[in-house]
Amino acid sequence: MNHSDNLKRGEKGAWLSIGAYIILAVVKLIVAEVGNSEALRADGLNNTTDVVASIAVLVGLKISRKPPDEDHHYGHYRAETVASLFAAFIMMFIGLQVIFDTIQQVISQESVQPDLVTAWVAIGSALVMFLVYFYNVKLAKKVQSSALYAAAQDNRSDALVSIGAFIGIIGAQFGLFWLDPLAGLMVGIIICKTAWDIFKDATHTLTDGFDEKQMEQIQTSISKVPEVKKVVDAKGRIHGNQAFIEITILVDPGLTVQESHDITDRIENYLASKHHIMYAHIHIEPY
Repeated sequence: MNHSDNLKRGEKGAWLSIGAYIILAVVKLIVAEVGNSEALRADGLNNTTDVVASIAVLVGLKISRKPPDEDHHYGHYRAETVASLFAAFIMMFIGLQVIFDTIQQVISQESVQPDLVTAWVAIGSALVMFLVYFYNVKLAKKVQSSALYAAAQDNRSDALVSIGAFIGIIGAQFGLFWLDPLAGLMVGIIICKTAWDIFKDATHTLTDGFDEKQMEQIQTSISKVPEVKKVVDAKGRIHGNQAFIEITILVDPGLTVQESHDITDRIENYLASKHHIMYAHIHIEPY
């Protein structure tokens, strides 16, 4: 199964996340309004941002599957990264809004005891999101999709956020009214932190950043090939989930063209099996 087929299978996980988030967001926001829970309201708003993020992942997966064309010679894999960047901006806006609203509530010294039903909605939501997380993380490993794996981690963090809301609401039942808005504030901070992490990873990829440790491992692996005298240059960039590697090696100048070609084939096969790199350009120069 090629990478395009894997991306198509990964769409199932994105659709599952979208469906779960829409239902949970609607239920939480309605119950939070009726039950007077700032923590559950913040959790519901968090889920609305997750809907946007999941849609972005879905759109990115669909566009990434498009084959190379006249003005996209390397394919459309980076569409997934652009979609993630868009989702990060939306999530940051919602996160800051949650923090601002919660601080306003604390300043105004509103002490409202949330209804106990809001606690059960929060803990029930946590159980649902843990189930979605286990499904998506299993699917992500099967189809080798880093985007879906990241979405699965977001599913898990949402489950933990709901548990935090549950704790805050239960605390308010015992007169600790500050726990509920505190939980809402923590949710806002978690949303902003998640948005920042997505933004940082997306911009690193879009500016052709590449993991230094991974590149060192690749260079070390290629240096062990008997015919390679020296690795003089190694570059890498990420397109979606695919790593594009450019390597310049020095070999015996007496080798024939066919022998040099065979060396590059062995290196490409080794990179695919050892480092899961399917796109490598090997440039050979005389030692």
